Amino acid sequence: MLALVVAHLVVAALLPLVSRRSRRAAFGAAAVLPAATLVWGLANLGVALGPGLSETHVWASALDLEFGFRLDALGVVMIVLVGGLGALILAYSAWYFGRDSRDAPRNAALLLAFAGAMLGLVLADDLLTLYLFWELTSIASFLLVGQGGLHRANRRAAVQALLVTVMGGLAMLLGIVIVGETAGTYRISALVAAPPAGGLAATGIVLVLVGALTKSAQFPFHPWLPGAMAAPTPVSAYLHAASMVKAGVVLVGRLSPAFADRGYWWLPIAVLGLVTMLVGGWRALHETDLKRLLAFGTVSQLGFLMVLFGSGDRIGEIAALTMLLAHGLFKAPLFMVVGIVDKVTGTREVGALSGLGRRLPGLAVAATLAAASMAGIPLLLGFLGKEAAFEAFVHDGNWTLAIGLLVGSTLTVAYSARFLWGAFATKPGVEQTEPTPAAPGLLAPTWIAALSGLVLGCVPPLVDALAQDYAAVYRAADAVEADYHLALWHGLSLPLLFSAVALLVGFGLHAQRARVTALHERLHHPLSAQRGYERTIGGIERFAVWVTGRVQAGSLPVYLAVLLLTVLVLPGIALVTGGTLPATVPAFGSLMQLPLGLVIVASAFALTRVRRRFTAVLLVGAIGYSIGGLFVVDGGPDLALAQFLVETLTMVAFVFVLRRLPAHFESDPRPRRGIELRKAVLAGVAGTFVAVAGVVLSGARQAPPAVSAEFVARSPEAGADNVIAAILVDFRALDTVGEITVLLIAAAGTASLVLATRFDRRDRAGGGSPEAEEEMLR
Repeated sequence: MLALVVAHLVVAALLPLVSRRSRRAAFGAAAVLPAATLVWGLANLGVALGPGLSETHVWASALDLEFGFRLDALGVVMIVLVGGLGALILAYSAWYFGRDSRDAPRNAALLLAFAGAMLGLVLADDLLTLYLFWELTSIASFLLVGQGGLHRANRRAAVQALLVTVMGGLAMLLGIVIVGETAGTYRISALVAAPPAGGLAATGIVLVLVGALTKSAQFPFHPWLPGAMAAPTPVSAYLHAASMVKAGVVLVGRLSPAFADRGYWWLPIAVLGLVTMLVGGWRALHETDLKRLLAFGTVSQLGFLMVLFGSGDRIGEIAALTMLLAHGLFKAPLFMVVGIVDKVTGTREVGALSGLGRRLPGLAVAATLAAASMAGIPLLLGFLGKEAAFEAFVHDGNWTLAIGLLVGSTLTVAYSARFLWGAFATKPGVEQTEPTPAAPGLLAPTWIAALSGLVLGCVPPLVDALAQDYAAVYRAADAVEADYHLALWHGLSLPLLFSAVALLVGFGLHAQRARVTALHERLHHPLSAQRGYERTIGGIERFAVWVTGRVQAGSLPVYLAVLLLTVLVLPGIALVTGGTLPATVPAFGSLMQLPLGLVIVASAFALTRVRRRFTAVLLVGAIGYSIGGLFVVDGGPDLALAQFLVETLTMVAFVFVLRRLPAHFESDPRPRRGIELRKAVLAGVAGTFVAVAGVVLSGARQAPPAVSAEFVARSPEAGADNVIAAILVDFRALDTVGEITVLLIAAAGTASLVLATRFDRRDRAGGGSPEAEEEMLR
């Protein structure tokens, strides 16, 4: 599994070389790996439906860090979406972008890299592994939505998507650490087998849930998804319909077996999921851009999926897996249909399209199949999932969610009908649209995806095997739940009535679209999630400017005070609440420490009284050299050598600078006892904190950490008799090279300033121009 993920990333890095010769060949090459992944997943279907296929790669055993993967029923469904639909969309992209598109090379590589990251995410059986790929998908989405950064709409949409998903991801990371440390494991399968309990674990789970809600565009975080429609249509079809937005849903599906019976898990999922379904469906009814209509439809369907996966009900989980697969198989072809319509007509506006169904009947049929599955019409996969969803909540007597899903499904039918009407109907008073011929390379992937929903809907056992295996971990409350299977006909029942009502009322809403739109305009309210996001970002910017204006005051004492206060407030609180002094603290370890310590203390006190700059520099040097002497006494000659070098260079630099400054510090004739007292108190408290923290932290470690022991054990392999040298030269070689590079850059900058100053002096001696002097001052 790791090999498949790495292969995606490696081939993505090589695709720009292929793109130089042929854009279509690049997309064709990119489609091979997702297709191979689909074949591999189906080949291992038997194992996935049995014990599952597990794979572990340890990369830091001392820290128990590993890449853990597992293929199960949920993983197979996601491989169909990530691999199967990914291959179709990449093939579609070869004709969508054209032979000379400047965006094609970037999109081919990024789409394949995203596919690899998404594959790692859906197969991850380790929370840290999942988080790694989680953030990689966010980065890939940012680059794909932003495109080349040339258009303001793309830039704003990319930044909004990145801010919302990454902030949720950071909250999720904190939750992952809390849950993993509380449970003693980061393995998802182990967490499901033995879920942690207690208030700390509950806090961690809620934080993980925040990440899932933001990634899957749940209310009130949903506006980033419609905004991301600024990306090219293949990107929208893949990331924001088939795969990426499913990440949060998959995470909820992974963890629900462990936490579905806890109120802090299912209650926010049920409430926010239902609100998201209703808000997204209502907004989709009034969009005039076909792509944004589908975007809000995706928001609505994601809310539906969240409710199902968070239910913890066996039938509800069967419906969840079915709808997860169905959503990808109807939403991806619908986006591809929009891309074709845009290509052949030059517009996606409902009011500008008319009569397209007569001129492109094949495309209209494919769109009708996909939209019918979205609406839940019988014989299609979407119908199987929706009827199972109604059955789950009706059977449990949860009428609030059952009625809520019925209303949401009614809206789904209405905007499905609106999509078909807007794209293909003949509209009175609108000029007939004359399309150009659609390329077969665009039509074929669309038809394959649309027909898949029909085939799987007509043969329920194919999906039922996956759904039953996934839901087997949930205990059946009675015989009805235990015996439930997906089928086209369960007899005359209340869920079937719900499906019929949703269809009839939904079509009625569409027929009364003018009145519904008028009602929408009357209900318009200034509060909106998008406006809330904009005001939040604006408030953060204003607060940042306010803080910067007060902190960055051009005063060194202010900077030092801010740093010391930050240290006192954050680590200081932790030290006071959780720090423990060692039982015994020796006064000193060697007699040589006493005179060196006395020099440090005396020099520090003397620094507060001196008035000559040169004397202050000498006293600072005395403190530094004395600290180096302490290193020697404590057995750290390498640290002492570094300290001596730094102090010598610092003193030399100070001496050169002092040539340009007055010999004495400036003295204020006015007494400022209050300011001096505050500085003295802050310095004293900070010094006390550092001293106490040093004692507490040095006494907290009872034995060398595992990582340090590993460094010591492997030092001879590096040919070093000093562990510090081995760490710097071998174990941290790249880090050390980076530090050397920083020093070289700093040296080059210093030399440039010196040379510029010398040039300025010569220029002024020779009568430099005012323009040159002004430029130097800048």
